[in-house]
Formats: sequence, C-alpha cells, structure tokens
Amino acid sequence: MFTGIIESLCEIKSINEMKTGNSKYPAEIKLSIDIRNLGKGLKIGQSIAVNGVCLTITKLNNNIAEFLVIGETVKKTCLDSIKKGDRVNIERSMKASDRFDGHFVQGHVDRIGIIHDKIVFPTETKLIIKISEEPKESFQYIVQKGSITIDGISLTVVDIDNKNLLSISLIPHTLKKTTLGIKSIGDKVNIEFDIIGKYISKLLPKN
Repeated sequence: MFTGIIESLCEIKSINEMKTGNSKYPAEIKLSIDIRNLGKGLKIGQSIAVNGVCLTITKLNNNIAEFLVIGETVKKTCLDSIKKGDRVNIERSMKASDRFDGHFVQGHVDRIGIIHDKIVFPTETKLIIKISEEPKESFQYIVQKGSITIDGISLTVVDIDNKNLLSISLIPHTLKKTTLGIKSIGDKVNIEFDIIGKYISKLLPKN
C-alpha cells in the first residue's frame, strides 16, 4: 500500500519492449530506473509505485532498479508513453510504522486521464483533467473535496462537471517535486479513485 506522497523524481535509464506471443495484450516492457538513495534497504520482490503504478522490483543493482511491466499493465496505464531520460514519480510501499500523510493508495490504475487545460495563478496552478472511458461510472467515485490519485500523487478534487472533467489545484511545492510540474496540455496521467469510495459504491444497492 502507498499514501500518494511522492518521495522523489527519478530518471528512466532504459526502457525496452519485449514481444509476447499473445496478441490480446500489448508487448511487455522492461524499465530501469535510477531510484538514487531510495534503494537503501530495498530488495528484489518489493513494490514501488512508479507514476502511481505498483510495480515489483525484479533486479536491483545499487541505485538502479529494474521492473517488468506486463502487457495488461501497459494497456491500462500510460507507462507506454514514457521514454529514456524521462522523470517519474517514485514512492516506496508504506511501512506499518510510517506517518500516514496522504490517503489509501493501492497503485492500481483505474483510468487514464488527459491534461485538458493548465491555468497558472500567482500562488497555485489549476489542472483540468479529462477522464477517458465510461465517464458516468468514473464520476460516481469522485466527490468534491475528496481524494484522488494522479500519477501516484495524493490530491484533493476541487471541482467536477458533467463533461467528464475534473480540476485540481497544485501548490508550487507539488509542481517542483512531481511530474505534474513537467507535464503539459495533452499529456496523459494515471488516475486511481479513492478505494473507500469504490467499496461503498460496490456495497450500495443498485437502482
């Protein structure tokens, strides 16, 4: 489990596509990421959130961590759009003794979003994000002032409308320390809805 508090922006050192015999899914990709000082105490088999996607460390050589991203994950996330030299948001899985500063984040991406607009104010930047696929189903999990995860970042929903758009506000610190300060209009982001909202929706009777 994660909390959506990004620990570091880390560089993609290599990305290689691996063909599979199953045409149903996209090719797998192998990522190597320089996780810098975050590698201390980690070991093969542990999980790290990369732009909000929970991935398993398959190889670890000092500060270089390697991950295998299976075809289903490539299909459901926007990891297929990253390239060598890009920086990604990194968060290690949470320890039971850690301070809980964000919200419950699983690292399981629900939807891909597209940055529809980026409005810069003196003290904040407002992002308007368009959610892809099944907007009616998606919006039942989103509430104004509720939590949402964008590229692995725990954020608060400022507003939503009926055009499957949501807005979030970012302080300068978030812009400096995460990928949202780098991304532009038209770029893709990984979206994970609040797990509590999803469980409640599942349990409620359907009309």
